[in-house]
Formats: sequence, C-alpha cells, structure tokens
Amino acid sequence: MASLPQLPPTAPFRPEEIAALNGVFAKTTPEQRTWLSGFLAGYQAATGAAGIAPAAATAPAKKVPLLILFATESGNAETLAATVRKAAQKMGFAPRVADVATITVAEAAKAENLLMIASTWGEGDPPQRAIDFHQALMAPDAARFDKTRFSVLALGDRAYVNFCSTGRDFDARIAALGGTRLAPVVECDVDYDAPATAWIKSSLDLLKQETDGAVIHVDFARAAPASLDDDDDAEPAYTRNHPFEAEIRELINLNGSGSSSETFHIELSLEGSGLAHEPGDALGVVPQNDPVLVDEILGVTGLAGNAEMRTALIEAQDITTLTRPQIEAYAKLTYSSRLNALLADADALKAWLPGRHVIDLLETAPMKLDAGQLTGLLRSLPGRLYSIASSRLYAEEEAHLLVSAVRYETHGRTRAGVASVDLAERRKAGETLKVYLKPNAHFRLPADPDRAVIMIGPGTGVAPFRAFMQQREASGATGRNWLFFGNRHFTNDFLYQLEWQDCKASGLLTRIDTAFSRDQREKIYVQHRIWEQRAELFRWIEDGAALYVCGDANAMAKDVHTALIRAIADQSGGDEVAATAKLDSLRRDNRYLRDVY
Repeated sequence: MASLPQLPPTAPFRPEEIAALNGVFAKTTPEQRTWLSGFLAGYQAATGAAGIAPAAATAPAKKVPLLILFATESGNAETLAATVRKAAQKMGFAPRVADVATITVAEAAKAENLLMIASTWGEGDPPQRAIDFHQALMAPDAARFDKTRFSVLALGDRAYVNFCSTGRDFDARIAALGGTRLAPVVECDVDYDAPATAWIKSSLDLLKQETDGAVIHVDFARAAPASLDDDDDAEPAYTRNHPFEAEIRELINLNGSGSSSETFHIELSLEGSGLAHEPGDALGVVPQNDPVLVDEILGVTGLAGNAEMRTALIEAQDITTLTRPQIEAYAKLTYSSRLNALLADADALKAWLPGRHVIDLLETAPMKLDAGQLTGLLRSLPGRLYSIASSRLYAEEEAHLLVSAVRYETHGRTRAGVASVDLAERRKAGETLKVYLKPNAHFRLPADPDRAVIMIGPGTGVAPFRAFMQQREASGATGRNWLFFGNRHFTNDFLYQLEWQDCKASGLLTRIDTAFSRDQREKIYVQHRIWEQRAELFRWIEDGAALYVCGDANAMAKDVHTALIRAIADQSGGDEVAATAKLDSLRRDNRYLRDVY
C-alpha cells in the first residue's frame, strides 16, 4: 500500500502546524478523511471565505461490487450472509446477497469479489436448495472464475464423517476453475459464532486491501445514509445465546397407554416476546443435560463435588456427541494405547465410534482431569429445533411443539435424547423453557390460497402440517388438502387423531391416507400408500399441487422420494430418469419442499 501524501513545506501553515497536521492525517482512516473533506467543504461554504474559489468537486469513486453467496439447510448460512452484507456496506462495498438456488454458476463466475458460506447436510450432501448449483459447478463445462477473488466459510458438524464437505467442494472447485483464493477455507463446527465472525472480518479486510483505492467511503456530512436492501431485517431479539423464557402451559403425552412411544404436545406462551412465527418455522429449544449423566462424567474424571462444573455441564456443554477430534485430544491427555490404536486404524475407529458418547470415551481410558481439561474436550451445547405445530391465526401468542422422547440402548448403556427427554421427564407445566425462533422461508404454504397441497408427515413430521391446516382454515384458503400420515399403531399412535378427523369432516382436509406399520403382519409405511394412490396423486400434481415432506431424513424421506419417482414414472408413462427430472422441476418451482432431519 502506497504511503499517504504529506503536506509540503510550502503549505500556508507554520512548520509546527504542518508537522501536527501530518501526524493527525497519518492516523486517520479512509472514512475519517472523507468525512473531514466534506466537513471542510461545508465549513468553507458556510463561512463564505472571500476571494477563495471553492475546490472543484471530484466525482465519487464507484463502490466495489461484492457477491455474497449462501447454501443453507437450516438457515444458519443465510443469517451469516446477511451479517456479511451489513459489515461490507459499512466498509464501502456494494454487496449483493444471493441464495445459490437463485443464481447460475455462470453468473457467479462474473463476480470479481466473492464470499461464500456453505452448509453441509446429512452425510456430506449439499443442502437441498444447493443441489443444482453444486452439480453445475462440478460439471466439466462449468464457467471459469479467472477474474474472481474468493473466500469460503464452511458450516458443518464434526459428528458426521464428511465434515464441511460441501464448503470444501466449493472452495476446491472454484480454485480449480481459476479463482484466486484469498485465504484457506474456514471450517466451522456447530458452535460457529467465533470462527465465523473472525472469517467475516478477515475476508473483508483482505478484500479491502486487494481493492484499496477503489472502495468509496460515504461522505455522511453531505449525503444521507445509503438505504439498505429489502432483506435487511433487524437482528433477532432472541437467539440461542439470548433465548426467551417461555412458560410451559401444557405438556401432554399424546400416545395411548399401550404405546411404546412417548410423544408430547407442548404449548408454550410467547406472550411479550414479539416472536412472530409463520407456518413452517421452527422453534429452537435450549435444553439441559441429564444431571445423572453429568454426575457420572464428574465422577469418572475426579471432579465429583465441583458445583460450578456441574452447573456448566448441565447448562452449557455438549456431553453426548463424540467426534474424532475429541478422541484425538483425549488420547494426547491420557497417552492411551487403545485410543491411539483406534486413531491409527480408520476402519476400527469407524466401527467403534457409532452409538458412543463422551462418557464412553472417558471410561475407555479413565483419568483425573481438571475443570479446564474437561471443558476443553467438550463442545457448546447446541439448541434443538422443532417444527412449530400451530398457527398464530389460531393459537395467537402460543407456539405448540410435537416432541417424541428418544430413548435407546447402545454398547450396554441406556441413552436418551438431550432435549426430548429433558422435556419428557424433567419439565412441568408452569415452568419456563428457553426458546428462540428459527424461520424457515423455504418451507411455506403456497402464496396462492387456491393451490392444492399434499402433505407427507409420518410421526412427529406431521407437526408443521397441523400449523398449515390451522392457517388455511383461519385465512379462508380454498385449496384442497391431502395428508399422508404414518405411525406404529392406530389405537395408540394416531397423533392428533380427533383433530384430523374433524378436519376431514369439515371438508378442510380433502383426503387423509394413513399407514400404521405394526397393525398387520407386513409393515406398511407412507411410501406404500403413495404407491397405492399413485393415480390420484399424479392427477393432483398435474393440476398444480405442491408437495411437502417432513420427518426423518435417513430412511423415510429417501423412501418417500423413491416412491414419488416410481409413482410419477408409472403414471406418466416415462422412465425413472424422466420422473426424477419432473421432481427436480417441481423442487425448482417451489412445489416440492422438504423439511427433513
């Protein structure tokens, strides 16, 4: 960077004044200098300095364009992209934010400055809305990024083997296509706030250095502040780190006494929060860990009786999820030959890790730790997201959740879902629960109230569709509604049975097809009902219906997707390749939307 100009000795000031002014100017920022320039011009105009002609106005430099792309599944990447845009505006850039679902690779390749935030979904897949962009970028004929400076922030979860793979894919491919990497890709775990903030600052600083002299800094002395884009929403009032204390008004087990499941309908008061949720949104719950498990961990690490540490483990630390980096860190502390052997054998570690938690690691090589060593091994306790099962048009300042208590056994130990069992066993009506809103703009009812909707939601996946029906009834929407619901037994597991039957009787629900897997010898799931009703389903799709799927991503969503492809192929007379293309087209048109987890 060139040195700043100095006042010459011939300037109309005394030598000591020249030295003082040069010292001041050397410490100013570009923004301060442009402000001072405007101030002096205004001062001269106001004082009407006689005999001195006003300096000729210089044309403002053009702001440097900056493209900020995001690929998101749960909304975290989109939220961070908005944060980048605000910071970039303040630094004088002309930022544009775009979802990769709304831009082509060729368009992105035209950007001279590109910052990208990409989440990884499931076992290393790109987010659903990023599938097309990802495929186009990886294609042999992808547009080149020869004129592009770029940096990538990758979001992921170290509990999965292919951690941050989507972000790494984007970073490597853009570089291979000629892009100039400003810095190595930054990979973030679920506790991403600190590294993401550091990436935003460093990336913008690097871009600023690369484009120095071209970036304009607004003269706020003479110009109104630049208007912000329409998507410049205010910062959320409540977040994971600053949640709202919602009163629990109802907590009811919807399963019958003969069921092997416990599924709770939870009514929370949001009164006074200002949280305005829409059907399709989720509510984040800040859970607490099981005190019994906390005591076990404190016992095996020699920290029993440490009240401060106990509180921290209950409220703030993830004491269940186990990742390879944690095993590596603990192996260094313990010098455990067993752990080092596991780490040296990828196949052995892959076989050992599933179903094990932090307590299993600690018991594999017991060692007394101090509080710092233990917390250094643990991640922050993340919130849990649950689809909101109510509409504000119906429940007003309440939000209803549908939560199934997760309990299972692995490796001789009983395990429990952190949030679900916290709610099922340790919370009561009248108490409070820490919550925050997680909007999901990509799982919304059709804007056209006359459009038909097909909802596929077995188990707790039915939650958002209860909100959908409440919204459509309260708003007077006339579109047809079809629900596919599945669970184990009709008698004990038909969640919201009376409500769905009332919806059918009133005509709000045009059709309902159920699949109770254990009520007959052969298991029947929603995908079987889709196949049975394929003719009528195809007619609805051809008539413009929107398809929604909510629930388990690992099995149900994949099986439903396959069933839809088969049904479309069968009814259209085409093959499964053409049917897949049809579903992809529906997805691009926002007529095939999934909220799977």
